[in-house]
Amino acid sequence: ALAVKFAERQRSPHCLLVKEHQVREGADTAHPPRRTLFVLNVPPYCGPDSLSSLFSRCGHVQSVDICDKPGVGEKKDEPTSRFFNRKTAKGFQVAYVVFRKPAGVQAAKALSQEGPLLISTESHPVKTGISKWIASYEASVVDPKELKAEVDAYMQDYDKKMAEEEAKAAKEEGVPDEEGWVKVTRKGRKPGLPRTEAANLRVLEREKQKRARKELLNFYAWQHRETKREHIAQLRKKFEEDKQRIALMRAQRKFRPY
Repeated sequence: ALAVKFAERQRSPHCLLVKEHQVREGADTAHPPRRTLFVLNVPPYCGPDSLSSLFSRCGHVQSVDICDKPGVGEKKDEPTSRFFNRKTAKGFQVAYVVFRKPAGVQAAKALSQEGPLLISTESHPVKTGISKWIASYEASVVDPKELKAEVDAYMQDYDKKMAEEEAKAAKEEGVPDEEGWVKVTRKGRKPGLPRTEAANLRVLEREKQKRARKELLNFYAWQHRETKREHIAQLRKKFEEDKQRIALMRAQRKFRPY
């Protein structure tokens, strides 16, 4: 347990639980063994920069990865968007602190013998209160030019990807594979005409009228049951009439070979 304090004036310290990250060789490519420190009970106000500054006294910190819960996996891709899929820290989290040398992990574990460490210092202050709110608000304001540039770049990549897929499909069309099967595509079919606003309104109006007729026809449950009962009675009556007509036709036959 490593005792930390947010500031010098804070009376009660907060405890970070630290241990060496131990996994099988090759199981976790993002957090190499013997050089990764696993940290639990990380408060929301403690970001990657704060942890890097806190453990920099133990050695050169190569990277800090903060997650919602522990997990073993491959290295995560860096977020490519500044405006979409942004996550905010909620509650206490876990962190993986990767040092350049294994000695940094042992030095970090020995920090528990010292007094409480400060997270916010003069050289590396952590914003709180009104200054943090102002910084969060400024970060939430979207620059229209940067957003337009990012959207345009994304659409260019999308158009390029779709063009490559269409070219690949056109190249493979009509060519049998290794087993002799030919891939059939919808390229040759006649594409449907796009609906106009008037056509959409007519479709919506027909659906509305159909739904209204159905609701009025069987407004109550007993009406629905009565309708079913009458339909079954009519079917039985028609069945009996058909039986009588068939019997009459058989009786009126003139040709009787037996």
